[in-house]
Amino acid sequence: MVGLTITKHDRGGAGEYQAHLADSDEVGRLTWVERGDVHIVDHTLVPPEIGGRGVAARLVEALVADARENGFKVKPLCSYVVAAFKRHPEWEDVAA
Repeated sequence: MVGLTITKHDRGGAGEYQAHLADSDEVGRLTWVERGDVHIVDHTLVPPEIGGRGVAARLVEALVADARENGFKVKPLCSYVVAAFKRHPEWEDVAA
């Protein structure tokens, strides 16, 4: 997606990935809390103004890439992330 930047904001024990589109001031978010080496994903929030552009999917992809790079597991509680993991069996390596 052109003009999409995803940043990670780790607050020590919790955090979020933020999606910024070049043509909007709205921010998409995927939030988590840490329990040991597991990131429990509790919310994915994409404002309607930037919805329908694949922002939520890109947030989950960033999470999965980060989990692989940094060696943590993902436990989805958010319904969107649960469904995304079901659609992507190749992410099983990072599923908690």
